[in-house]
Amino acid sequence: MVTEKATNVSEIEDDEDDEEPGEVIESAPPLKVGEERELSISGLKKKLLKLGHGWETPELGDEATVHYVGTLLDGTKFDSTRDRDDEPLTIKLGHGEVVSGLEHAIVTMKKGEIALFTLPPELGYGAAGRHGVVQPDSVVQFEVELVSWITVVDVSRDGGIIKKIMDKGESNEQPGDLDQVLVKYRVALDDDTIVAETSEEGVEFYVKDGHLCPALQKAIMTMKRGEKAKLVVQPQYAFGEEGRDANNGVHSIPPGSILNIDVELVSFKPVIDITGDSKVLKKILKEGEGAVIPNEGATVTTFSVSYMARLEDGTIFEKKGIDGEQPLEFITDEEQVIAGLDQAVATMKKGERAILTIHPDFGFGSSEVRQDLAVIPPSSNVFYEVEMIDFTKVKAPWEMSNNEKIEAARMKKEEGNLLFKTGKYQRARKKYDKAADFVNEDGSFEDDEQKLAEQLRVSCWLNGAACSLKLHDFQGAIKLCSEVLDIEFHNVKALYRRAQAYMETADLVSAELDIKKALEADPHNREVKLIQKNLKQLQAESDKRESKLYMNMFAHKTRDTPVATKKLKLEKGEDDKTDEEVVGMKMEKVSDSSAHS
Repeated sequence: MVTEKATNVSEIEDDEDDEEPGEVIESAPPLKVGEERELSISGLKKKLLKLGHGWETPELGDEATVHYVGTLLDGTKFDSTRDRDDEPLTIKLGHGEVVSGLEHAIVTMKKGEIALFTLPPELGYGAAGRHGVVQPDSVVQFEVELVSWITVVDVSRDGGIIKKIMDKGESNEQPGDLDQVLVKYRVALDDDTIVAETSEEGVEFYVKDGHLCPALQKAIMTMKRGEKAKLVVQPQYAFGEEGRDANNGVHSIPPGSILNIDVELVSFKPVIDITGDSKVLKKILKEGEGAVIPNEGATVTTFSVSYMARLEDGTIFEKKGIDGEQPLEFITDEEQVIAGLDQAVATMKKGERAILTIHPDFGFGSSEVRQDLAVIPPSSNVFYEVEMIDFTKVKAPWEMSNNEKIEAARMKKEEGNLLFKTGKYQRARKKYDKAADFVNEDGSFEDDEQKLAEQLRVSCWLNGAACSLKLHDFQGAIKLCSEVLDIEFHNVKALYRRAQAYMETADLVSAELDIKKALEADPHNREVKLIQKNLKQLQAESDKRESKLYMNMFAHKTRDTPVATKKLKLEKGEDDKTDEEVVGMKMEKVSDSSAHS
């Protein structure tokens, strides 16, 4: 008979989605000068006379400025803006100020374009005609030049805030709720009385904090950097039916006043919620270079940063890379700096400057901490003005050869082992997770490599489970051990550690099953036998609690229903037994049924 050595269980160690065919939408090629085509609107024809500029066209709701000449098919002219001192006409598209065919024609045009449109009667003057000049049911033509248009936006979608875009700005970026904006504005009543105006430099505020009136905050969030607009604001988005007394540079505003606001979004500083709970905020002062940030794909990044750190009262407690100080170099995710600084810096581009606002949960916590230049009081918010000087990224797993992946996994595992031995279980677990990522089941390993990769994966999962037990993350331990047991269904360490986790979560049945399997694989394992003994104690205590619970339940029922109890005794033939004996017999049956083989 071969005697096997007992296992030391305490030591650490794509289908493609089917795509449904979509509808193919054919797009007609652009018109050429001199070409005529019937548009999608029934019967409306367009002949291009002069190309316009750009690619944008107005929409219904916008204000378009046009020249037009209206004629009958025989050339008789019945209307023309050219005859009105050559002044173009401004039309609110979609408001019925001109015949519908002309509105639908204008929204097909680009700025500076000239075209001849032929309108059927139903899109022109219909059965009524026009003042005897246009006969009923006549086809008419309009030669139209689109001089310009102003985009009109119903910001509040109820007509309460109408924005006319006078200058579209520099980019497509718009500020968010957390961002800090620099705005210039002038506010007037319907009689042109100026009631509020910023200085030439403008005013700076955080969007979420609001400013002046609700309409300004809502409109600002629809604007682009450098955009200029005119707002028409109804009372419900201004100062309501109560109005406002003169205060803080704003003149008194009568009740129920409509406001006309000229506003310019000069610039804004994006504020990013790094942690998703506003406990680490990054306000970008200067954009960095390119599009690459450290946390895209890299497993380890070395940062070089300069910063000045201060308390809420302005007290500076640390400086790096400033006033002759050397920049700080640190490795991400190694707890070399506070968590808030670590996480925020990982989102910065090279050359980027930002102000970080860090809550105590991601800063120095609830204890007093002495730093280079000052003491940080308990539970302090801290602020870092940081510049990313440079960063260096190691290869991501998909950039490595198989040998490099295996070697990287080994190194990470060893780093985790050292951290585990010094009691740094959280950091150790991260190392094991990263090590396992290097050798995941991506199908790229050959046979011999696959065995090594699988061994490393199993070892890292087991060690990660050991960390999870130390950190009281019992569900995490169960998950990792289950991963191992999917590969090695009689792995004693995995069964032992999962049984420990089950016992901690009071799942004694599952714990007993794992211990039984572990002893089948390694009958002489002392540590498994020890937790088997502990399990039996827990089961006995559980049975005792259940027994007491049932005793109390039956005793309460006996006091409340003596007649029913007596009847029960007679039916069971237990007239000579006391209530306590009856309950005791019932509990013996319960205990017997809960016992395990």
